[in-house]
Formats: sequence, structure tokens, C-alpha cells
Amino acid sequence: MTAPPNQSRITLDIATEADLPRFRWDLGEAFAIAAIEAFGSTEDGSVPSDADVTASFEAPNAEVLRILEDGRWVGGAVVSIDIETQHNSLDFFFVRAGEIGRGIGRKAWTAIEKRYPATKVWTTHTPYFEKRNIHFYINVCGFSIVEYYNARHPGPEHSAGPDLPEDSGMFRFEKRM
Repeated sequence: MTAPPNQSRITLDIATEADLPRFRWDLGEAFAIAAIEAFGSTEDGSVPSDADVTASFEAPNAEVLRILEDGRWVGGAVVSIDIETQHNSLDFFFVRAGEIGRGIGRKAWTAIEKRYPATKVWTTHTPYFEKRNIHFYINVCGFSIVEYYNARHPGPEHSAGPDLPEDSGMFRFEKRM
């Protein structure tokens, strides 16, 4: 018998190469929820893009983590850890679509902070339309919005703004520890 959700135990482990297809699938399903709510569909069915997910898996200093509730895989995260500066990034974070709303995200974020106690600053990003994520990062995890990327102020990964749609945008969050 498992413990009630508020008493469940959340742990993290490193995803293996064999875990990556399921990780990618679960990540896409979780991210698609907000895109479908905001836009009615996911244009090409891949939110985020496979290229973005692959780049995060293969980034220097990246760790792909499985989130486990009482040993059962319920979500995941990709973090990039800079051991010199301890300015670390949360590149992807998700709770499986059928598991949302039970406090798993809060407990998983706490576990991530405990796993990397030397962190000085955490950085993450989320699209402007992802209200659930914005609430989570600010009100639950203690992040602050520090920048808003859009067509007139492109992020560092975009060389120029005109290729971005006028109504697109991405928030950059930081949490100083």
C-alpha cells in the first residue's frame, strides 16, 4: 500500500540511455497540455522540439534526472551544473500528465535543491502563456522573473528578433540561494 500523496516520498535518480525515449515522450505530453490550452493544438506535435530536448540531454554538465514517487517514475528534470560558478540551470522540469496537482513538483524541486546544495543561483525559462509554470516557479519555488524575451528583446539563443512572432515570448527566472 502506498502512502497518501501528501506523505509520499519523492527521490531523484540519473536517467539511463534506455530511459531517454520514455523521458522524451513524457516530457512532450506534459508540455503539450499548456500549448493545447493556449493554442488549441501543438502545430507539429512536438513541444518542445526534439532538437531542443536532445541539445539539453547532450549539453555540457547536463544531468537528466528521473523523479520517482515511492519508487515509481512520475516526472523528470534536466539540469546543467556549473561546478565552478554554481550558477546552475533547470533546463526542463515536468511531472507526468496524469500526476499533476498532487504536490509532486514542489517535492521534486525541494529534492533538486537538496541534491545541489552548493548552488548560488538557479536559472530557468518558461513560455509567456504557461501560467501554471509561472505560478509554480514564483509562488511555490521562490524564483523571480528577471527578463522577458520577445521579438523586440530576443534571448541569447536568437541572433535577431524579427524571426520571432510578435506574440511569442519567454520569461527568464532566477532563484538566488
